[in-house]
Amino acid sequence: MIRRNWKGKTSTVLAILMGTSLLMGGQAYAANEKSSITHKQHKQHKKHTQVKKKLHQQDQQEEAQLDNQSSDQENYNDNAWKSDSGVSTALDKQSNSLVAAPTGKKASVGSNVADQVISNGLKYKGTPYKFGSSKNTTGTFDCSSFTQRVFKEAGITLPRDSRQQSRVGQQVSKNQLQKGDLIFFRSHGSSSPRITHVAIYAGNNTLLHTYGSPGVTTSKFFGTSWEKRFEIARRVTS
Repeated sequence: MIRRNWKGKTSTVLAILMGTSLLMGGQAYAANEKSSITHKQHKQHKKHTQVKKKLHQQDQQEEAQLDNQSSDQENYNDNAWKSDSGVSTALDKQSNSLVAAPTGKKASVGSNVADQVISNGLKYKGTPYKFGSSKNTTGTFDCSSFTQRVFKEAGITLPRDSRQQSRVGQQVSKNQLQKGDLIFFRSHGSSSPRITHVAIYAGNNTLLHTYGSPGVTTSKFFGTSWEKRFEIARRVTS
């Protein structure tokens, strides 16, 4: 009778089984790690997408608020601001355009006036927006009554509506903007040069203006929807 030596074979089988088990365990661990990393990347991507979507929605909401204002001062005719008491203007016969006139007290020149205008505007930050607000109130503003008010407090009188304001002072380009310059905008998505909004350039890529639910506020200019709507800029502080 032949005796079989199972001892050595058993050891070999056990070693093979243990090696297979370790290999499978390693593969399972690697698969689990890969799944964990993929899940983490997915969460990060989802979070980034949500933040991007939220910013886009805020931008759209801002534009919608402006479009729902019925184009600030849209219904004012050319004589509306002239009938307001206290508004003084002069006619430049050579250019046939309106120029800003002093209120009676001597105003500072240049940057001093610009700083004063911006300071005047910032103190009204948060004041509610109301279309057609009276020039005699500081409880609410629309875009052009706001600019008219803060410039008046700095010694410069502007016409009442934004389109008339876009004809005063000296025209400047976007690349020449300085603090205190008036910036005028057309409606969102429109190719018409018709002015529907006015803001003050406050320096450092910042607009100071009022619209919609934020009321008097500050906004970025370059690289935003505001820049896409830019129509013209005017300087009335020098």
